[in-house]
Amino acid sequence: MAPRELLLLRHGIAEERRIDLPDGSRALTPEGRQRSEAVLQRLLELGLVCDLLLSSPFTRARQTADLARLAGLAPDLELAAALEPAGEIGPLLQLWLGSSSPRPGWRRLALVGHEPDLGQLAARLIGAPAGAVTLKKAGVALVALPEGGSAARLKLLLSPRSLLACQ
Repeated sequence: MAPRELLLLRHGIAEERRIDLPDGSRALTPEGRQRSEAVLQRLLELGLVCDLLLSSPFTRARQTADLARLAGLAPDLELAAALEPAGEIGPLLQLWLGSSSPRPGWRRLALVGHEPDLGQLAARLIGAPAGAVTLKKAGVALVALPEGGSAARLKLLLSPRSLLACQ
């Protein structure tokens, strides 16, 4: 079987928290949209195309995932409640990594979500302590999943600033 990877993408800069705005409804700001689009373009230039985008249904993550799909990062987008803040990502990964995966043969999945959840997922997969991996807004981590019992590897961890500076 070909190696598999997870591309972890944190949503872009969103509206500030407000009492009158539910957290799940906070949208990307114009700056958040612009920076996310630039990051996505850079990911495409690096050849990090994915088979599918799985996104938190929260507005800011969904908007980031929509931008990714429109940019051509992946042909399809599915919403996954497990990617909401403090969601249970484990069962979602077990489904996709198992023998009854909804899309057998996938090579790279993009997970669009929130911190600290994505960073904690990356840390857990590579065997690092909690808090060892943090993604900035519109930041990216690429994790190579284990083959035959070996440990997952963190192949890429970049802030938007670093990713865009290396053009």
